[in-house]
Amino acid sequence: MTRAFFIVGPTATGKSELAADIARGVNAEIVSADAFQIYRGLDLLTAKPDPLTLGNVPHHLIGTTALHEDMNAEKYRRAAMRAVDEINSRGRLAVIVGGSGLYVKAVTHGLSPVPEADPKLREELNAMTLDELGSRLAELDPKGIQTIDTRNRRRLTRALEICLLTGKAASEVVARSNDPGRPGLTMPATGVFAFREREDLYERINQRVEAMFEQGVIEEVRSAGATSATASQMIGLREIRELLEGRISLPQCIAEIQQSTRRYAKRQLTWFRRQTNFSPLNLSLLSHTEARILLQMRSELPKGS
Repeated sequence: MTRAFFIVGPTATGKSELAADIARGVNAEIVSADAFQIYRGLDLLTAKPDPLTLGNVPHHLIGTTALHEDMNAEKYRRAAMRAVDEINSRGRLAVIVGGSGLYVKAVTHGLSPVPEADPKLREELNAMTLDELGSRLAELDPKGIQTIDTRNRRRLTRALEICLLTGKAASEVVARSNDPGRPGLTMPATGVFAFREREDLYERINQRVEAMFEQGVIEEVRSAGATSATASQMIGLREIRELLEGRISLPQCIAEIQQSTRRYAKRQLTWFRRQTNFSPLNLSLLSHTEARILLQMRSELPKGS
């Protein structure tokens, strides 16, 4: 039986520190569920755990994918299931920690059976304008076009690609979930939804962004090289590149990243509050030690030293 415990929630809540403390106490291993920490490099920008934490507790799916490679939820699901199986084979519990809701859902509920990208078709679609993509998708998936951001070229392209590859409306294909009864497809969703009060969370976000710049994130981005379409979605990457190009000032860059991160945290809160399978844990009301003890009481984790 799969043994995994989830600690999920918005960025900057302190999930990584809490998870590492728990894992160290019960001889568990951590599996990251972060869509950007999975990339190699840009450690400051993606707020990866510090080297000491990574050295004290085994971590998986952190820094395992090159920046120029695309990543998606299905690739993550496969890698995460393998990591959890390996951890369990050693008689250990897997602690899955992160804030990428779709990645978490991928391992707890599975994903719709969507086809892989087709290079030749993708090239043809990339040559189309946004209006052309939207018009074509409206013809093939009139229901789906109503729920998609028609200004998001990547999403429009992918939806149209699914329609053309399957011969069915993308919204119908995505709506069909994988059979949860198939062995090895999903895992039990046992764990906590860690969050903080808004003012507390926003202050932590602002401070973390400022610390990121003090520690050298500008040089980190300068030397990063080419990034894939998915890696380029990292919060702060576009802003810092604009700073390096002289298009915005340093104070403006910091403020924009802080604002973007706060908005992202708000979306994460909304996502996880809709996931009723995780018990809420308000870290604004607890010290780190209290949170660790309460988390062990709520879970089936064995008591550690």
